Amino acid sequence: MPFVHSDSVNVHFRTDAVHGPTLLLAHGFLMDESMFDPIRNILAHTDINVVAWDARGHGRTGYGENPRFDYWDLATDGLRVLDALGIERAVVGGVSQGGYAALRMALLAPERVTGLALLDTEAGACTRDEETRYENFFDEWCGTGPLRPLANELAPRIIGGTDPRIRQTWITRWLAADRTAIRPAADCLIGRDSVLGRLGEISVPALVLRGEHDPTSTADKCARLADALAGASGVRTVAGAGHGCALTHPAQVAAALAALVTAATSHTVAPVAVAAGI
Repeated sequence: MPFVHSDSVNVHFRTDAVHGPTLLLAHGFLMDESMFDPIRNILAHTDINVVAWDARGHGRTGYGENPRFDYWDLATDGLRVLDALGIERAVVGGVSQGGYAALRMALLAPERVTGLALLDTEAGACTRDEETRYENFFDEWCGTGPLRPLANELAPRIIGGTDPRIRQTWITRWLAADRTAIRPAADCLIGRDSVLGRLGEISVPALVLRGEHDPTSTADKCARLADALAGASGVRTVAGAGHGCALTHPAQVAAALAALVTAATSHTVAPVAVAAGI
């Protein structure tokens, strides 16, 4: 079970350890790296090395000595995962909060990011209305009242789709976990900064993808993200999906990710060919 030390945190990750281009994926809020298992299984017949890691306060990754952190810290954690594997460059991406970390990886270390996979995510900060809604929700989640009604309310919103078995799997996990442990991660989510004004610094190939019925990463938010990224070609929409299309529609998402890795690999090697006079 591999871990890497980042700041004071032991970050858990998983790798396919195949000798091909690396795709580093960061999961959504209240999920863990296992949310990418369906995609990992689909891409197993390719040479893509799928690496996924648990964000602070999720899965097998704790908070370390200081529970206060932001998505720039998570971006650094992702880079430390690549360091631990001896991987110099990779396509990086994520779902929702995982996309926040991926964007910041591209800004922190542009020389290491060959492509961006931005799934049901955005680049802006919370609006005041969103902050209030999140604060009220997490006050209840971390409180002492019944948790199941909140979990039942949340699952369709952050997973979506039509298969109740997928939602029930995660509801069961939430009910079995320490409900108060998510608070520092919630504070990070609510207090995140906007990077919309810096997207012009990113030039690598980018996939901006959202579920058709995603209530959080709206069509407008995703359009603003794609429009500001030189390497993006609009927004790709997964029909019938919600916020968790990576879970509910893995075949469509895996195909889009594989195409991005191919494009990123071609984009990376092209300057070398020119320099060689080919």
